[in-house]
Amino acid sequence: MAEITGITPQIKDKERCNIEVDGRFFCGMKLETVVKHRLKVGVAVSEEELSRMQLESEKLTALDKALTYITASMKTEKDIRAYLRKKGYLEDISDYVVEKMRSYGYLDDAAYARAYLEHAGKKKGSRLIAMELRQKGVSDEAIEEALSGVSGEADAAYSVLTRYLRGKKTDKATLSKAYRHLLSKGFDYDTARAALERLRGEAEEGCGEDGLGAEDGACDADGEDT
Repeated sequence: MAEITGITPQIKDKERCNIEVDGRFFCGMKLETVVKHRLKVGVAVSEEELSRMQLESEKLTALDKALTYITASMKTEKDIRAYLRKKGYLEDISDYVVEKMRSYGYLDDAAYARAYLEHAGKKKGSRLIAMELRQKGVSDEAIEEALSGVSGEADAAYSVLTRYLRGKKTDKATLSKAYRHLLSKGFDYDTARAALERLRGEAEEGCGEDGLGAEDGACDADGEDT
């Protein structure tokens, strides 16, 4: 049986203590854990028991760090695991943290997917959004559920198209590049074509006998042949 010979607060984190056993440093531990187990100098305790207490302390510390990490923005389960791994925590501690955060309602990949779609859907198509969500570790089921309620993708594609063409002459070469730009943003072929057709239609409406729209070449530009 070992004996605790020192309990001193850490310099950089006053909520953690350094535990010494038989005159040597054994581990760091949250003050909360020290108080909970009534640890003090002179108490006899096995190193196995201290290790168990230290693991409990590390779980609480990891949870605190993870909760702080998500305050800036929503995170996925994969994000949390990557963050804790970078901080040096083992997988079993990550499992504990993820489970706790789920139970508290702080981790919900399905809700993350819906929020991500609401934000990114204004400038990206469903294909790109789905790919990015998969990279974030969101399940296919959660992605499909989020995308099932998608509306206004045609308007989003048109908005992306007009922003891309702002200040450019709408000749055939430029429209061809614009079409490829829409595809790169995750819009499917039909949606990209529809956006270009809408552009052509609005350009034609603006080109009357008075020549409106002619100044940027919209009236005499050939569209992308798709």
